[in-house]
Amino acid sequence: MTRIRFQRSLDDLKEKLLVMAGLAEQAIQRAIEAYRVRDLSICDLVNRSELAINRMEREIDQAALDLLAMEQPMAIDLRFILAVIKINADLERVGDAAKSISNRVRTMESMAQADLPLDIPRMASLAANMVRKSLQAFIDGDAEIAQSVLSMDDAVDAMNRAAHITMTEVMRDNPHMAPQALNALMVCRSLERVADHATNIAEDVIFWVKGADVRHKGSVEAARLAAIQSPKP
Repeated sequence: MTRIRFQRSLDDLKEKLLVMAGLAEQAIQRAIEAYRVRDLSICDLVNRSELAINRMEREIDQAALDLLAMEQPMAIDLRFILAVIKINADLERVGDAAKSISNRVRTMESMAQADLPLDIPRMASLAANMVRKSLQAFIDGDAEIAQSVLSMDDAVDAMNRAAHITMTEVMRDNPHMAPQALNALMVCRSLERVADHATNIAEDVIFWVKGADVRHKGSVEAARLAAIQSPKP
């Protein structure tokens, strides 16, 4: 395989991943809209998207493995392919989170509406923005954008913890609202997982661009330093 053909294959792999990313991002947006308006027809769209996302995950993994087997790439190209494989898995799990939310909507459809003191749309917006920014970092090969995603994760975690406290109080003081509160908590948990997957994607972008492994560091500062150590490829 010539270098030109190999580069074209890398570009094709990146394009496939971005198509899958669009499906995953759309699935989350639809799932939250389904939750907001209690529309089961939107849930059907989410479920169909999940099937497409699963199919694309298999295709992308196979394409990446074929490149590894045929070309034996070195340095930054190898890191790129490895990052694609890992990002691919996280996008599939974003699709799973969207389906989980849509399943909760189906469960809640038969329940009475409850005015819960919980701002799920705001949490959803922040988590979706993290996914969007992490993918922009991947498109641009920009470790600084990726680092900014890592600093957003704490806010989503804090909102999830606050939701647990608030919903526990609701269930204690208003037992008749317990089913709605529990389902809302599960939606929050799914959104927190979406934010975690966006964080993983951002970490993989930093690994691809800079060759720095910033996982499990317990410090956003480590990622920030990695992002500015050297110029973009």
